[in-house]
Amino acid sequence: MSRDTVDIKPLLITIDGPAGAGKTTVSRMLADRLGLLYVDTGALYRGVAYEVVSRGIDPESDPALGELSGGLDLTFEQTQQGVRLISRGTDITDAIRTPEITMLASAVSAKPLIRKALLDVQRQMGVNKAAVFEGRDMGTVVFPDADVKFFLTAQLETRALRRFSEYKDACAQRFGEVLEDMRKRDHNDSARAVAPLKPADDAVTIDATNIPPESVVDRMIDYIFQKHGP
Repeated sequence: MSRDTVDIKPLLITIDGPAGAGKTTVSRMLADRLGLLYVDTGALYRGVAYEVVSRGIDPESDPALGELSGGLDLTFEQTQQGVRLISRGTDITDAIRTPEITMLASAVSAKPLIRKALLDVQRQMGVNKAAVFEGRDMGTVVFPDADVKFFLTAQLETRALRRFSEYKDACAQRFGEVLEDMRKRDHNDSARAVAPLKPADDAVTIDATNIPPESVVDRMIDYIFQKHGP
């Protein structure tokens, strides 16, 4: 049964999962329904990737990445258009949603020095709880003591089709190319030595292959109320 906006005590909720599983849509909807802050941590890594490209930095150069990470100026701002990512005073929210930035974000996120630089930023955002954090290692590394953890997944072809639908008006990538890029990203995210993509031991896994976002959120809210309801 669908619930409208509901009141619940401040909770820190994490939603992890692979690309294209619907995390962004579901996380935003869940945060809205519960009156919590929504934080897209993947956007932070995309922001780093954007700075790597815009500054002409070699993504394989640890010294260059170390210098970059020491001077990062990434912040989220709530606007009438929603939450926007600002880098050095410039709104880069739309600029980071490209295939090039997506693949590079996966690569730089495997760098320990980049993950370390962003770890404190993310944890500071969660100090007051009352937030839904979307990412890939939120429940395993960043917030291992989160109140509620979800792992959202879906079949590869379904995820690739969703991403292709997002990209088709912005670039010339064919579906087969999107599918292969996503397959590579799945491997990179899951096989990396630092904070690999995987569900936390105490996470609730939901396969959203054939479930609309509204129903996924309903399931999440039902679980949250079972565990933390009034």
